[in-house]
Amino acid sequence: MILETQPARGSLQGELTPPGDKSISHRAVIFSCLAEGRSSVTGLLQSEDVKATVNACRQLGMGVSREDETLVLEGVGGAGLSRPAAPLDMGNSGTAMRLLAGVLAAQPFETVLIGDESLSRRPMTRIVKPLSLMGARIETADGGTPPLKIIGNDRLRGIEYRSPIASAQVKSCLLLAGLYASGHTTVTEPLKSRDHTEKMLPAFGVDLFGGCGVTGGSRLKAAAVHVPADISSAAFFLVAAALVPGSDLLLRNVGLNETRDGVIHVMQAMGADLAITGRREQGGEAVGDIRVRYAGRLRGVDIPVERVPSMIDELPVILALAAVAEGTTRLRGAEELRVKESDRLAVMAGGLSELGVSLQEYPDGMDILGGAIGAGQVDGAGDHRCAMSFAVLGQVASAQMRVAGAENIDTSFPSFVQELSRVGGSVSVVDGGSEK
Repeated sequence: MILETQPARGSLQGELTPPGDKSISHRAVIFSCLAEGRSSVTGLLQSEDVKATVNACRQLGMGVSREDETLVLEGVGGAGLSRPAAPLDMGNSGTAMRLLAGVLAAQPFETVLIGDESLSRRPMTRIVKPLSLMGARIETADGGTPPLKIIGNDRLRGIEYRSPIASAQVKSCLLLAGLYASGHTTVTEPLKSRDHTEKMLPAFGVDLFGGCGVTGGSRLKAAAVHVPADISSAAFFLVAAALVPGSDLLLRNVGLNETRDGVIHVMQAMGADLAITGRREQGGEAVGDIRVRYAGRLRGVDIPVERVPSMIDELPVILALAAVAEGTTRLRGAEELRVKESDRLAVMAGGLSELGVSLQEYPDGMDILGGAIGAGQVDGAGDHRCAMSFAVLGQVASAQMRVAGAENIDTSFPSFVQELSRVGGSVSVVDGGSEK
């Protein structure tokens, strides 16, 4: 799929509620599957990634129905999972694969987890190694990538694991495995990663200790989950409004978890006019409304390394913003971007260079000297966040832009093109030479 953009004809105006948080949606479905009783989930992200998680949990025995805008999930309890008749297809979702691997490692049956071409390139050794220390048996493809063949072991043992990377997926995988293991399981990280699992488990009746530890044998009870709007999706509109002169947008019900709000702090440091109102708590998560108004050309900054884990998914669109900011923006400590749905550092560097941006790429980051944006065609490499970042940048390009490799936008933000167009952006889908 190709996106075609034109320079925005006017300012971006209005309000919108971004789609539900993808990280929270995955967890809500998986935890509901493991719980005893009937859980309800409102605001669930309706994307391909989350559909893959729902389908996998259905294959494991979870009941699924819908009541108006609420998804009703009938859990099977910790010991009630069924052996699936076929491999579980995780599509493009690394979160689903890694979290379910932790659960399935402790079951008394064998399971195979597969994914699409992009997911099949992503590293799984980061979970296989600690799960093996717990007694799990997992086979991978050469290079430690999917598919995963999990030979279940219902006698896992708890461990104290010091993760070499800040990864919510690794942490959550081990905590889920720890629910089935004997003794205690704890995870520590070099920097704190997003903590949705730690916030949601107590809502399902699981007591944590030490901030990030679980006791084997803890049982999940059904819960009602309200999923806030995803700050990662909101970020594209925050940046678009900060780029297009005269813009004034209001984004409603956005999740403001302190382990996910780095994009707000960095944009404010660059001079963006962001105001948060209506702060409240929703299901243990901080939520609020964000108003963003154009404040002139922003300035480049050195992005603090300690902020990187809290904005890892938003870094592609921040790199797009940096391409227009005055002066140099420096990013370091972001090597994790190389093993996402694509090598996001390489993809963003390649696309920005095509648009005439002066930059220097490093193993763990990039220096970008902001300036005028050219035009032409760039490649999102099948990565939804890179493709949407280029589409946002296209609103201030010198002329028409085309963004190839945009087919996976449906994994996180199916209505992106429609929403950006509705608030005044200029973007359309071009497929096979015809416009949609």
